[in-house]
Formats: sequence, C-alpha cells, structure tokens
Amino acid sequence: MTPKTDPMTPKSTPKSTPATPANGLRSRVALVTGSSRGIGAAVAARFARAGAHVVVHGRDAEAVEAVRARISWEGGKVDAVTADLTRFDEVEAMREYVEAACGPIDILVANAGGNPVPPGPIELIEERDWRAAVDTNLTATFLTVKSVLPGMKERGRGSIVTVSSAAARRPNSRSPVAYAAAKAGIELFTKDLAAQAGPSGVRANCIAPETIMTERNQRNIPEDVQRALIADHPLRRLGTPEDVAEAALYLASDTASWVTGIVLDVAGGAVMV
Repeated sequence: MTPKTDPMTPKSTPKSTPATPANGLRSRVALVTGSSRGIGAAVAARFARAGAHVVVHGRDAEAVEAVRARISWEGGKVDAVTADLTRFDEVEAMREYVEAACGPIDILVANAGGNPVPPGPIELIEERDWRAAVDTNLTATFLTVKSVLPGMKERGRGSIVTVSSAAARRPNSRSPVAYAAAKAGIELFTKDLAAQAGPSGVRANCIAPETIMTERNQRNIPEDVQRALIADHPLRRLGTPEDVAEAALYLASDTASWVTGIVLDVAGGAVMV
C-alpha cells in the first residue's frame, strides 16, 4: 500500500470551495475503493462535493493521482492510496494510513471489482479465472469490510455501501457467470452484514447497477449494441456513473438513516423484483 499525498499543481485556477453539502457528509471520512476511474471516481467526486473528506483508492497509482488531483482542484478534501484488496495485509495497511492521515472511517464504499472472465459455457471456465472473479469482487469486498467494520462498531456508527450488479439479479447468457455469482455473493454478504452490524449502529446497503456508460464502456460497446441495450430499459437510456453516485450518496448519508440491508437497483427499470 502506497499513500499518495503530494499535491499536484493545477494548470488553471481552482474553484475555492466545494458545493454546499445537502446530505450530511460534511466532516465525514469516506473511503471509496476502486475509485481511480468509472463509477468509483464519480462516487468519490460526488461525496467530496457533499463535504466529505474522501480517500480515493486503486491499484494504478497514476490513475489514482489523476482523480485525487481533479477532486482537489474542484475544492474537495481528498487523499489517495493504492492497495491490492485481495491481500489482507495491504488492506490493513491502507486502513491504518487512512485513520492516521484523515481520521476514523465513517463511510466505506466497497466498489472495487471487475469482470476478468468473458461469457461462456460453465464447463469451459478455467479454475484460475473463476477464482480471479471471486477474489476481485467478493473476496476484496469481504476483506475491506473485515478491516473497517471493527472500528465502526466500536464507535457505534458507520455506513457501508457495497456494489453488486444487475448481472447478479437475473440469469443472462450475456453476463459471465463467475462475475454474476461473485456479485450475488456480495448481495447476501451485505444483508448478513446489515443484520450483524445494525445493533452497533452500523448500516450496510448494496447498489446493483445495470449497464453504465463509463469511459471504458463508451469505447468498447458499439453504437448498435448500445441502441439494443437502450431498448431493454423502460427509461430508454443507459446509466451514467453519476446515476450510481447519487444512489451511493443517498445510502451513505443520514438521509437514509432508517435504511439498511437493501439492494438498490440502479437499472433504468431493466430489473424489477
């Protein structure tokens, strides 16, 4: 785990202050894993605008620094770390650094994950690929929560938001089954976490996005496929990272103080259960 704390000189004049927070995140410390790009970067930026002291995380130090510098330029309070979340020693080192540099972690968004296995028949999935999908998603979420949860319980407060996927909500031949199974595991894990941690004042909720037009998806999904996907959504558009960020802000904030143990589909109506 390598902290990234050196300031980066902006090329133009920064804004003086972040937007006035309206959802109770002022002075909260929020660790957002997997926030060097895509959904996680949008969540980190939104939390910073709501007044949180955000810690950006990733494994690509250059990408992490770019997000940190952008949030700082916008007037947000931000630090950054790198860590491999499948290694508990690195997770613990990350938590210890955050606590020393920023203070106790009030909010954890366990967003880190990925899809390392392409769709295909179950019998053709390599064991190493299955384990990679489970480790990258479910194990990383478990180890991060395992590290952060004791402090939250001791302080009697905290909000944890995990990230699943619409792929976990319904069988679909277009979704890699290893990834879908790992994300489904995150949903059950989150509900069990909510039941265990609730008496200590800690809330836990899960977000399940559908197709989100991150920069990577904009590049990799052809326009004709995008149009076909749009037709599968009653709201007739695909999601944006900002859509997920707003949902995460709600669940993390005191506005949702009576909400725990739910899976919130951010899916444009494509998933209705």
